[in-house]
Amino acid sequence: MVLLSLVATHSNVDLETVARLSVGAPQVPSAVLAEDRAVAGAVVLATCNRFEIYAEAPSEDDIEAARSAIVSTISAYSGIPEHSVSSSFETHTGQDVAEHLFAVGAGLDSAVIGEREIAGQVRRALIDAQGSGAASGGLVRLFQAASRTAKDVGAQTALGSRGRSIVSVALELAGDLSEDADWSGKTVVLFGTGAYAGATVAALKDRGCTDISVFSSSGRAEAFVATRGGTAVSAAELPGAMRRADVVIGCSGSDARIDAGDLERIREGSTSPLVVIDLALSHDFDPAVGMLDDVELITLESVRAAAPGEQSDALAQASDLVRDAARSFEEQQTTRAMNAAIVALRRHTQSVLDSEMERVRAQHGCTAAAEEVEFALRRMVRQLLHVPTVRARELAAEGRQDEYTAGLQALYGIDVAPAADKAAADKAADTKDADTAVVSDAAVTGARLHATHAHADGAVCPVDHERPAQSA
Repeated sequence: MVLLSLVATHSNVDLETVARLSVGAPQVPSAVLAEDRAVAGAVVLATCNRFEIYAEAPSEDDIEAARSAIVSTISAYSGIPEHSVSSSFETHTGQDVAEHLFAVGAGLDSAVIGEREIAGQVRRALIDAQGSGAASGGLVRLFQAASRTAKDVGAQTALGSRGRSIVSVALELAGDLSEDADWSGKTVVLFGTGAYAGATVAALKDRGCTDISVFSSSGRAEAFVATRGGTAVSAAELPGAMRRADVVIGCSGSDARIDAGDLERIREGSTSPLVVIDLALSHDFDPAVGMLDDVELITLESVRAAAPGEQSDALAQASDLVRDAARSFEEQQTTRAMNAAIVALRRHTQSVLDSEMERVRAQHGCTAAAEEVEFALRRMVRQLLHVPTVRARELAAEGRQDEYTAGLQALYGIDVAPAADKAAADKAADTKDADTAVVSDAAVTGARLHATHAHADGAVCPVDHERPAQSA
């Protein structure tokens, strides 16, 4: 299995394109899995300034087919032509997949470096994919490793102590643009009830703001304020709330965009200045509202431009942690890929040894001498397998695992390809390394020495030695 990702973010496309690509994002993983066998798993990470799809394909040869299937599905949901969808995404494979996701989860690829919200969004993306059955084993391990890396960056670098976020920077800008920077006396209207709306309410409360009205076009405002605080307003009450507001914040991304004319009519007769913060990826407000008298507009682009630069040493330390974690993850992935080969080699040698011991017992019976011969042979096999096992790991780390499997095929006629064997090895490797993916030789030896043996005629050998008998 191999991992790949398709990435469209504020870094490589405009936010309007990101918003259009994101249409139908929750349905993309299940749709791709249902329609194409080149995709074994998929997870979507969609935030206010990024749309990314992480996928697992059966093999390197399936990467292009998997990418095409994902592009086709996104095109179908978004209505954007396939060639335009394809050109909007950067494609990552190999270690780049992990390094990018780990950087995202740690807040290093955000408009505000070190932002806190993205780590939670990475966790939720995996939870959603697991809930729909779209997350494969490889993707689960990838996203779990991303969450661990984000925690390490937060705990071991200065980025974790700054508490920067898109919301916090936006509110700082709003304070700077207001006549009075004291939030305790401000009246705020909030559109939306999602994750960013929750983070915004928390940030407002931290600044002493208590007059917060919440509107939701989907009718979820009452449930939202019951747990977050604030006052739910209906569609009929909304114009009055906006007329009184000092700050209006959009986090909903709904289709009902407020245009400049509507806002001008609502604010007619009001002489107090208004700050509009639009944090929705698909804007809640017409950009023209920023041209109205006494209205200041803050957008995601504004936040990105105003976001403070982080200290170079803290950023460098965090980047090093991300690269090391990605390298370690990739090494684990390549080592896992070798498990099937190691298992196949050990099964082969075990089969040869068992056949030989059957001939020994047929000739000498189940005697102490036969047990001593078995002990010696197993110890010898264990020693002979040590170097091939070590070399398997070394070649995997160098990306040369195909040479190893080709060597097994050429020398021993061992075929590592059967999918069932690979799946079994992959499952075993979730909790065990290659040395313990099958019963170890030492364990086999102990079991053999403590077990009774059956002859071909059904008679049971009574010999039971804890250690091999010593010759006189």
